[in-house]
Amino acid sequence: MRAVLWLAAIAVAFAAADTYVVVLALPDMMAGVGLSIEELQRAAPVISGFLLGYVAVLPLIGRLADLLGHLPVLVAGLVVFAFGSFLTALSWDLTAMVVGRFFQGLGGGALVPATLALVAALYPVERRGVPLGLVSAVQELGSVLGPLFGAVVLAVADWRAIFLLNLVVGAVLAIAISRLGRSAGPRASLVEPSGSIGVAALLMLLVAGAAFVLLAVEPTTLVQDLTWGALYVPAVGSSRWLTPLGLITIIAALGFVATWMAKPGVRSVLRRITAEVDLLGALLLSITLAGVILAFATADPEVAVFSDQGVWYLVSAGLALLGFVFHLRRAQNPIVPRGAFARMPAWGSVLVSFFVGAALVAALIDVPLFARTTIHGDSQLRAALVLLEFLVALPVGAVVGGFLIRRLPAGVIAGGGMLLAAVAFVFMARWDAEALRSLSSTVVLVAGGLGFGLALAPVNAAVLATTEQSVHGLTTSFTVVARMVGMLVGISALTTIGLRSYYAAQADLPSLSSVCTGGGMCEEYQDLLIGAAISQEHTVFAGAAVCAAIAALLSVVLLWGAPTRALSPSETVTAL
Repeated sequence: MRAVLWLAAIAVAFAAADTYVVVLALPDMMAGVGLSIEELQRAAPVISGFLLGYVAVLPLIGRLADLLGHLPVLVAGLVVFAFGSFLTALSWDLTAMVVGRFFQGLGGGALVPATLALVAALYPVERRGVPLGLVSAVQELGSVLGPLFGAVVLAVADWRAIFLLNLVVGAVLAIAISRLGRSAGPRASLVEPSGSIGVAALLMLLVAGAAFVLLAVEPTTLVQDLTWGALYVPAVGSSRWLTPLGLITIIAALGFVATWMAKPGVRSVLRRITAEVDLLGALLLSITLAGVILAFATADPEVAVFSDQGVWYLVSAGLALLGFVFHLRRAQNPIVPRGAFARMPAWGSVLVSFFVGAALVAALIDVPLFARTTIHGDSQLRAALVLLEFLVALPVGAVVGGFLIRRLPAGVIAGGGMLLAAVAFVFMARWDAEALRSLSSTVVLVAGGLGFGLALAPVNAAVLATTEQSVHGLTTSFTVVARMVGMLVGISALTTIGLRSYYAAQADLPSLSSVCTGGGMCEEYQDLLIGAAISQEHTVFAGAAVCAAIAALLSVVLLWGAPTRALSPSETVTAL
C-alpha cells in the first residue's frame, strides 16, 4: 500500500508540473489553434478552464474519495487527467483545447486530497509529518520540473508532444496503482472493464478515439477525396462536431459511457452516490467557487482587481453561497457534514492556506518579473531561472517541516516558516536594480522558499489530525481550494496595487525632453523607467510580506492545539 502512496505522489508531482509547463508552451499552443500572440486575452480560458476543473468541483471529489475509497478516486483522477491530455494534444480549435484543459484540471485536482487522505489512512497521527512533507515536497518539485520539462520537449518536438507524454504517464500510473491497490477491496475493480459489457465499452471507446483522431488531424488526402471528404463537411453550421466524424465521436463516446454505466458494480456505486452524496450542495458550492475563480482569472490587473464581467461572476458566486448556506441548514446529509470543521485547527488550516497562497504567488510571478526588469531583460528563460533558488528550497523546507512536526506544535512550525517568508519579502521590497547580482539575493530567495516549505506539512497535518477520517478527502480538498483561491485573489489584488504604484511613480518622472536632450530615449530616462518598475515590484513584495505575516500569526493562534506530534514520555505521564 505504501508503494501506492509513492506512485500517487509521483502523479501529484506530474500534474503539478503540467500546471507550469503550459505557461511556457502557451504561445505555441495559441498558434496551434490559430491565435496570434496579440490575442493573448482570448487564450485566457486555457488557464481558467484548467483552474475551473482543478478547484470548482474539488470538494465533491474529496467527498467521493471519502465515500468510495481513495484508491478508486486516485485511479479515476489519473484516467481523467490522461483523457484531458488526449483532448488537448489533438485539439484543433480553442474550444477543444479549453475542454481538454478542463478535464486535465479535473483529474489533476483529484490527486491531491486523495493522496493526503491516503497518508492519514496509512500512518498514525504522530507519524504523518514526514510522509505529508514528502508529498508536499514532490508537489512543489513539480513547479521546478514543469518549466524544464516543457523546455526540453519544445526543443525537440511540437507542443502537442507534452500532452501526449502526459497521456502515456497518466495511463501507466493509473494501471500501476490499480494493480497494486487490488488488495484494497472490490471497489478498486470498478475502474476495470470486464466481461462482454467491458468488451463492448472498449470497442466503443476505440471507435470514439479513432474518429476523434481523424477529426483532429484532418489529413489533406482524405479531405480532398470526393468520397471520404464528406466526413469533414458539417451537416449544419461550421462546427467540426457537426461533421459526420464529429457525430460518430459523440455517439460512440456516449455509447461507451452508457455501456460502462450498465455494469452492475457501477450502477450500485451510482445509486450509493445519489443516496449519500449531497449533489445539490455540491452544485451550489461548485457555482460559488467557479464564480470566484472566473471573477479573478478574467481580470485585467492594469484596470481593476476584477473586470466588469467579473462583478457579475462575484454576484453569482454570492447568490450561490447564500443558497449553499441555507441548504446546509436544511439538508439531512450535506456535502460538508455538520461538525466537520468544528475544531479550530481544522477551519484554521483552510484560512492559513488562503494567505499562504496569496503570498506565494507573489514570489512565483514577480521574482522573474523583477529579474527581467533589472538584469535579464533580454531573456525570459534566464529571468525564470532566478526563481529556481526559491523553488528548490521550497520542497526541502517541506521535508524539514515534516520532520519537525514530530516534536514541535504545528502552529509553531507553520508560523515560524511563514514569518521567515515574510522577512524574505521585506528584504525583496528593498532590492535595488543590482540586487540580483549579489549573493544576498540568493540567501533571501532560499530563505523564502524554506519558509513556505516549512508551512506546508503542518497545515495539512493539522486539518487531518482534527477531523474525522471519514471526511479527510473533503477537508483536505478545502485546504487545496483555499490555497488556489488565495493565489488567484493575491495575484490580482497585489498586481493591481503594484501597477498603481508604478503609474504614480511614472507620473512623477520629469519629461522625456528635459532628460534626453539629444532626442529619443536616452539611457538616463530608461533608468528612471526601470526605477518606476522596481517601485511596482517593491509594492507587490511588501503586500506579500503582509499576507505572509498574517499567515504566520494565524498559524500560531489557530493551529497551536492541533494534536500532530508524538508526545514525550513526561507529556504522556501528564496526559494519563
